[in-house]
Formats: sequence, structure tokens, C-alpha cells
Amino acid sequence: MKTFRLTMFHVVMTAFCLVWIYPFLWMVSASFKTQSEFFANGLKLLPNSFQMGNLIRAWNEANFERYFLNSVVISISTILIVLIATATCGYVLGRYTFRGKKLLLGVLVASMFVPMEFAIIPIYDLIKNLGLMNNLLGVILAEAGGAHIIFILLFSTFFSQIPKELEEASIMDGCGFLRTFLRIMLPLSKPIVGSVTIMQFIWSWNSFMIPLILTLSSPNLRPLAVGLYALRGENVVDWTGIAAGGTIAILPIIVIFLFLQRYFVDGIAGAVKG
Repeated sequence: MKTFRLTMFHVVMTAFCLVWIYPFLWMVSASFKTQSEFFANGLKLLPNSFQMGNLIRAWNEANFERYFLNSVVISISTILIVLIATATCGYVLGRYTFRGKKLLLGVLVASMFVPMEFAIIPIYDLIKNLGLMNNLLGVILAEAGGAHIIFILLFSTFFSQIPKELEEASIMDGCGFLRTFLRIMLPLSKPIVGSVTIMQFIWSWNSFMIPLILTLSSPNLRPLAVGLYALRGENVVDWTGIAAGGTIAILPIIVIFLFLQRYFVDGIAGAVKG
């Protein structure tokens, strides 16, 4: 009976996974189809013949080379800023006790329920007043400027579990606050750093609304998520080209996740355990 239940569980979960992953497989398949085959056999996963022309057209004609570089610059810069900000905030919240700490945590948690759309106008006004409209630096600051509550809580939970004796030993060796954080605490938080890197990379790489608004007058500064619009004409939509562009855009996410998945699992598991 136990074997039967286990088998049924695996069958159900396999079916569920296939339903969940089908849209991704369909997009990759569509990127190798012709326009006629795309409409004639839309649900078929395996194309009759693999057409590399869609990927080449998306990369060359839609200016994907430039968009890809913009996405890399925005994502890497945003990740560095977010890591520095959230790690230091999480370290202070996790290791120190001060007046108003619970209130501060409550405000941070409550801010998670504020929709991102509510902050678009203040972000736009701030970037405009800084003179960073149609500038990659403006997009980077806007992407990195959120509260990132989840990341702060992950770091805070992890740092709170580290034995205090380790911190006291570093102070006795002459390490100050910053040196203790950089040379002792931060290297120990590799699982959380990996988790934050993966999640922030996915959010920055797929970000659409903020880059679109801040680069309206400068199409060459758009990232991939916004650049996909170049394949959508006024009268004709290049569906296979859009599928090819989506495939190109999602490949870096898969690669980054495969390289950092061990840190991601360890970081989430450690935070939940804490």
C-alpha cells in the first residue's frame, strides 16, 4: 500500500511538473519553427525542421546585442548594490539590539504589502530631479532602490544564528565593526549571498516597467525584457522572433541558477531553520 501511494504521488507530481514546464518548452520549440508551422502546429513541441534563422534575426535585427549588454550591466550593478545594502542592514538587525528594533522590523514587513506600482511616480520624480533620465545609472539606482525586505530578513536570520563567541574573538584580535563584518561574517553567509544573487538577478533581468519608463527617449538603453517590443510591429507581430528573443533572454537565468543552486537551497533552508 505504501509503495502504491508513493508511486501515485510521483505520477501526480510528474504530471504537475509537465503542465508547469510546458509553456517554457513551447516557447523554446516555437523559436525554431517557421511562421507557417507556428500557426499550423502551435501545440506541437518538436518542429519539423530546426530554423536557426529566428535566433539570428532576433539577435541582429532587433538589436539584441545592445539590449543584452544593457541587461548585463544593469543586473550586475544592481546585484552589487543590493548585496551591500541588505547584508549590512541584515547584520545590524541580526546581531545588535537597539531601541525601536521591533518597530523597525514591523515597518519593513508591512512595506512588503505595498504594490510596486504605487512607487512608480516617486521613483520617476526622483530620477528626473537627479538628472538621470535616459541613463543606465538611473535605471540601476531605481532597480536597486527598493527596500528588499526579504533579503534583509534572510541576512538577519542567518547572522543571528552565528555564535557570539566568534564575534568576540575577532574583536579581541583587534577587528572593528567593519572588519569583523567583511572578514568574518560576510564570508560565512555565502549561502545567503548566493540566494540573494539568484533572486535579484531574476528580478533585475526580467524587470520591465521601470526600465521602460526611464528609457522612453533612448531605445538603445533598454534591457532585453523591454527590447522584445522591437519584434512587435504595428501591423505584423513576429511571433517566432519573439519566442526566439524570449529563449535568448531566459538562458542566462538558467545558467546562473545552475551555478548557484547549491547556495540557493542552503540559504533558504538555513533561513527557514532559523
